[in-house]
Amino acid sequence: MKEVDFLQFLVENLVSNKEDINIERIEDELWVLLTLKVNKEDMWIIIWKWWNTINSIRTLLRLFWMKIDKRLNLKVLD
Repeated sequence: MKEVDFLQFLVENLVSNKEDINIERIEDELWVLLTLKVNKEDMWIIIWKWWNTINSIRTLLRLFWMKIDKRLNLKVLD
């Protein structure tokens, strides 16, 4: 669950509505899926303001994902 804490840390430092951050982790034999939900007002920071923001977050999370030897995905819900 360290990747959830790390994602929480990253997103908290980007958005203004920290209390609306919701991260869920779903794991099966081959995959780990992290779903991120933020306040609609903050969505532009995560996705639209700089498209590279979400890609950079995914790149940083891959450091954790390589250790568990599973395929992982980060999904942002609106």
